[in-house]
Amino acid sequence: MNEILWVVIPYICLTIFVVGHFWRYRYDKFGWTTRSSQLYEDRLLRWGSPLFHFGILAVFLGHVMGLGVPKSWTEAVGIPEGLYHFLAVSIGAVAGFGTIVGMAILIYRRRTVGPVFSATTRMDKVMYLVLATVILLGLANTVVANIFGHYDYREGVSVWFRGIFRFSLHPDLMAAAPLSFQLHGLAAMALFALWPFTRLVHVFSAPLGYLTRPYIVYRSRDPQVGAHTPRRGWDR
Repeated sequence: MNEILWVVIPYICLTIFVVGHFWRYRYDKFGWTTRSSQLYEDRLLRWGSPLFHFGILAVFLGHVMGLGVPKSWTEAVGIPEGLYHFLAVSIGAVAGFGTIVGMAILIYRRRTVGPVFSATTRMDKVMYLVLATVILLGLANTVVANIFGHYDYREGVSVWFRGIFRFSLHPDLMAAAPLSFQLHGLAAMALFALWPFTRLVHVFSAPLGYLTRPYIVYRSRDPQVGAHTPRRGWDR
């Protein structure tokens, strides 16, 4: 069972993640979108969206630091383990709570604003459920495990995670991790498998074309502006 949970399933989810994005971009380019609903309502969106997006960005960077950087590296540059855990708890808790508050506002908006709710698909609902589960479990691990627990995930979960990309997994490390870390890992893998088929694909989109595209010239058709009265139809 440990081999299935912590070796087979991660590679299955990673394969779905990569192949799914290729398929989505190849056959559903018009669906590669955030399905923006700003046109319907912007008061709640103005608060919820920045809180969620900046919070999730900080959470992502924290995961890169905690999972991708070995403990020996941070100690080599002069960051002791105590300071690292203090930063992980303080910054991680603020980022996690900001993300949860932002998501709560966005879900409330999506549920209470009629046009936004009508534009919500079943896949959106599944995505919100899985994403909320991942974030809540991650926040619980950050606060509870670092303050009240004695489990050092940098010597367990982090080593297992880096082994995915080296094709050298250690399922025994995840099997020895607390249940909350195991559930967080399984929920995260489910999210990655679901990712290519949701609006989350917009994470890999960047409007680089806006930097080089020509200016768009707008001309007024107001008869009080200009040298002559405009005729019906388009001017040359």
